[in-house]
Formats: sequence, C-alpha cells, structure tokens
Amino acid sequence: MATWIVLGVVAVLLVVGWAYHTANRLDRLNVRVDLARQALESSLDRRAVVVRAVSAEMIAGDGAGGYRKAVGDDVAAQARELALLADRAERAAPSAREDAENAVSAALARTDPNRRSAALVVELADAETRVMMARRFYNDAVRDTRALAQRRPVRWLRLGGHAKPPEYFEIIERVTPGQTD
Repeated sequence: MATWIVLGVVAVLLVVGWAYHTANRLDRLNVRVDLARQALESSLDRRAVVVRAVSAEMIAGDGAGGYRKAVGDDVAAQARELALLADRAERAAPSAREDAENAVSAALARTDPNRRSAALVVELADAETRVMMARRFYNDAVRDTRALAQRRPVRWLRLGGHAKPPEYFEIIERVTPGQTD
C-alpha cells in the first residue's frame, strides 16, 4: 500500500513538474512573439521612412532620372500616393497593418525603380530585406507558440491561460509590376 502512495506522489510530482516546465516554456514563447512583433513593427516603420524618402525624391527630381515637378504630373501623383500610403501603414492598427503594408508594396511596385538614386535603391533594398527577415522570425515564433498551445494536455490544463493565440503576419514581400492585383 505504501508503495502505491509513493508511486502516486511521484506521478503527481512528475505531472506538476511537466506542467510547470511547459507553462514556463509557453510564457517564454509568448515573450519571444512580443519581441519579434516589436522588431517587425520597427522594420516596417523603417521601410515607411525610406518609402517617404523615395516619394520626396520623386517630387524633387533628385533621382537618377530626374522627375518633373509639375503638380499635375503622374509621377508627382504617384509620389503623393506613396507618401500617403506609407503614413497610413505606419499609423495602422495592428489588425489592419497587413493590408496597409500590401498597399505600400503595390504602390512602390508601380514606380520606376530605374529612376531612383543609387543610395535610395540600396536603402530600400535593405529595408525590405529587414522586413522580410523580421516577418519570418515573427511567424516562426507564432508557429512555435501556437504548436505548443494547441497540444491537448496544455489546453486541458489551461497552461496558456485564456490568452488568444498570436496571429501570423502575412504580407507580400516584394511586388513586381503586374502582380499588384
């Protein structure tokens, strides 16, 4: 009888230890998601700044092609649209950020990349690469967190509390002309 009690106590301690370890791991994964989201938003904000610089260059005519300054010019209209979309993306609520960023990518793809200065081409490529990497790190963290949180024992014991699982962030990474629709 005493051995059954000891075995029962050991089993309960093992389950409690596993639950404690799993809850801590889930907490660390949620922290990882939060930090990855902050890095993603920072990268997206940086890209918005670069897009506004591209827009300003289009209006000023400082690029490699020398844009015209006429108010009714199509290039000036594209530049104003780009700046407006970048502002909207930067100020968008987290739930609307994906659509706003896709609109920025589509508008950027409609501009002529050959008419940008070399410095802005490099800066924009760097910003887009950072966004792509940050998005992948964020989505990896979301995938890991959701995978652990969706396991039956974790759900049954409510080790994740009542928190809603994190959502993936899906945007078009690079838009080429003709893919905007």
